[in-house]
Amino acid sequence: MKATFLLLACVVLLGLSSGGQADELKKHFYKKLCPQAEEMVQDLVWASVESNSTLPAKLLRLFFHDCFVRGCDASVLLDSTANISAEKDAIPNRSLAGFEVIDQVKAALEKACPGRVSCADIVALAARDSVSFQFQKPLWEVKTGRRDGNVSLASEALADIPSPGANFTRLVQQFASKNLDVEDLVVLSGAHTIGVGHCGIIRNRLYNFTGKGDTDPSLNATHAAFLKTQCSPTDRTTTVEMDPGSSLSFDDHYYVILKQKEGLFQSDAALLTDGKSSKIVDKLLDDGDFFDAFGKSITKMGNIGVLTGTDGQIRSNCRAVNR
Repeated sequence: MKATFLLLACVVLLGLSSGGQADELKKHFYKKLCPQAEEMVQDLVWASVESNSTLPAKLLRLFFHDCFVRGCDASVLLDSTANISAEKDAIPNRSLAGFEVIDQVKAALEKACPGRVSCADIVALAARDSVSFQFQKPLWEVKTGRRDGNVSLASEALADIPSPGANFTRLVQQFASKNLDVEDLVVLSGAHTIGVGHCGIIRNRLYNFTGKGDTDPSLNATHAAFLKTQCSPTDRTTTVEMDPGSSLSFDDHYYVILKQKEGLFQSDAALLTDGKSSKIVDKLLDDGDFFDAFGKSITKMGNIGVLTGTDGQIRSNCRAVNR
């Protein structure tokens, strides 16, 4: 068993080091394999979002966290076993949500087309479809044909997922390691236009930034004072909007609050510490530019380390590898 696991790990790592097989993804991959697949995903995801408006942020984050560890292979969905602590149990992933939506979609697809549609493609489609519900049309194209990975390690998630406390240099390094550039970094950070963050992540920024009981000077003082009314120094669980007043609407407003120094995380504020990224922020203040740029960058992200052909597997249960 141990030898098999190590072999699988080596195979996946080799796939990642070669840049994956993104060129093998295609439009309408399931046209013959499962013709109704993409329509079923959209219908089920839209129905879920209609009853829960917080889902787009959760499913978009799930896709991001999946792709940054071992590539877009649905490894983030795997449950831990008696011997292995999986990605979803790593500290950055313990607040992930939306798994039940993926499970629901997978169950429906397994009933309609057993063993045909990968969990990795479901995650990619669900992210797009959940965000697109607001507009009642797809915001970007998702090529399909991904297969599911067999390995999920909490230690890798801890190392690979960008931290909300990261500085600009560190963020650039982590994105570059996934073949994403500075523009992709700034554009994908725009996903923070929807969703919330936990007080536990920002409490040091509010109350003890340099260890002297101070507040991060890069944070707007008025907004910092407001955040302190929401988050006590010991609060880890309360949530606050990442894009104040607009956290359920996918738009360019994130860049407006960023310019006002109201970005919730240090990683948000870091985007203004570099000349090139600051110029990109200014450019993205136009809705049209943001939507087009986001579609391009998230498509690049969706190509990271993908498994295609005979690599990986099509899991029958997204939470466990096939036996």
